[in-house]
Amino acid sequence: MDGEFSGAHSGSMETLGTFESLVRAEFAPKNTYLNTASTGLLPARTVAAMRVAVESAAAGDPTDMFGDVEASRTAYARLVGVPDSRVAAGASVAVYSGLIAASLPEGAEVLTAEGDFSSLVNPFHIRSDLKVRSVPLERLAESVRPGTALVAVSAAQSADGRIADLPAIGEAARQYGARTYVDASQATGWLDFDADAHDYSVSVGFKWLFCPRGVAFLVVPADLGGLTPLFAGWVAGERPWDACYGSIDELAHSARRFDESPALFSYAGARRSLELLAELGVDTIRAHDLALADRFRTGLAALGHTPVPSPGSPIVSVPELGHRQGELSEAGIEVSDRAGNLRTAFHLYNTTDDVDRLLDALSS
Repeated sequence: MDGEFSGAHSGSMETLGTFESLVRAEFAPKNTYLNTASTGLLPARTVAAMRVAVESAAAGDPTDMFGDVEASRTAYARLVGVPDSRVAAGASVAVYSGLIAASLPEGAEVLTAEGDFSSLVNPFHIRSDLKVRSVPLERLAESVRPGTALVAVSAAQSADGRIADLPAIGEAARQYGARTYVDASQATGWLDFDADAHDYSVSVGFKWLFCPRGVAFLVVPADLGGLTPLFAGWVAGERPWDACYGSIDELAHSARRFDESPALFSYAGARRSLELLAELGVDTIRAHDLALADRFRTGLAALGHTPVPSPGSPIVSVPELGHRQGELSEAGIEVSDRAGNLRTAFHLYNTTDDVDRLLDALSS
């Protein structure tokens, strides 16, 4: 990893030095990787933990990967500010969106943002007896009305990084008795996300949490939100090892009743990724990420390009440049083509040199 870090971190130079040394020890990208909104890079400690887990399983002496699931659950709960009894461990947003969709009564209205990520909204469309209404993201709060049962929205939009006004949306939902469901997949890891402010929230781990694929977390209310654990298997039992055969007599009293059978090797790695996140601190990561994104926005303006407005977001999308994704990839710069936009995403392992390298490529 070459180049300078952003230098926008709060705190002492000692704190900055610790951040830089930790990041350099854990990440060594061989290209200019600006694609975290698609998939985050894995830290060295995560790769090592997964290797040990796989090799131990191959030798017939597996590690305690169920312990890794519980450690990951606790770490995520701490990250988003809720007790771990409210966190379910699974693998995908779509599964948990389907669980919430199934809980709604016939005819219920679900309010969503136009163009939001399919895994969040499509399970509601699959139920033809629900009324799904989509409005521009900026009008979501004002569009809640009597009869709205649920507002489902991403904290940060996948396509362009725009941040939802979650406080306003939550206030409007409470006013009309609606529940809120927030997909924080493009937010946890850099945004100070308070899961307790929402009825339900969900996040995959393989983006800004730099976990392996196969890790996702659902947060439910303390009363479990009236959800029926439709896919409850043995891990959903209060005593899982006593719930392996026949019907489960006693479901877990916590959100664990909504667990999917875990992708154990992924959770063996996730535990280490979430430990690293806690060591680095979300505030420090956010300051770093946003400084790089702002540097890129400034450089774009000098080149005559105007990105989609996404203040306060590390995701920057540039209209009409999506077609350049292929040539940039060939040059060793990884970005995405999303909705015709060139989407960049800046995270802790990126440096100012990464930003400047992309700007130089775009100017040619």
